[in-house]
Amino acid sequence: MADATPMSVREVRYLGDPVLREVCREVEAVDEEIRSLVDDLIETMYEQDGIGLAAPQIGIPLRVFVYDVRDEDVEPGVLVNPRIVDATGTQREVEGCLSIPGLEEVVERMDRVVIEGLDRDGAPVRLEAEGLLSRCLQHENDHLDGVLFIDRVSPLKRRMLLKKWSKTEGSRR
Repeated sequence: MADATPMSVREVRYLGDPVLREVCREVEAVDEEIRSLVDDLIETMYEQDGIGLAAPQIGIPLRVFVYDVRDEDVEPGVLVNPRIVDATGTQREVEGCLSIPGLEEVVERMDRVVIEGLDRDGAPVRLEAEGLLSRCLQHENDHLDGVLFIDRVSPLKRRMLLKKWSKTEGSRR
C-alpha cells in the first residue's frame, strides 16, 4: 500500500503573476497527481478562508477548481475540465478574489448556470447552480481562461481598482 501524499497549503499567486492570465490545459486523466492537487487546493482554500480556488491560483495551469460556499444545503466540490453548458438571468453582487486581496467590486454574472465536468475520481458531474454557488462557479471557471473579476467591470472601475492594487502592493514589499 502506497503512502498517501499529505495535503499541503500552497502559495497563492497574486495579480501580476503570468500564470493567472494563462488559458489552462485540459486534464488528460484524473489520477493520483490530480487528486493530490485537489487536496492541496482544498487545504489552501480553507487556509485562506476562500469559497473557491482554481489551480492557476497556486501556479498550476490546469483546468481544475474547488469550491465551498459554506452553505449547509450545498456540498463542497471539485470540478475538473469544467464547462458551462447553460446560463440564464443576471445578478449583480460584490466579488473579491484570493489572488487580488483587499479589492472588491460589484460584478454582473449569470444568475443560474449549468456546468459539467469531472469529479476527483474522474466521474462525470453536472451541476445546476444559482445565487452564490453560480457566482462562485463562474468566477473559478474564469480563472481557467485567464480571466479575473476585474476584467468584468467597466474600464474606469478597473483603472481605479488597479491603482488601489498598485498602492497596496507597494506597501507589502
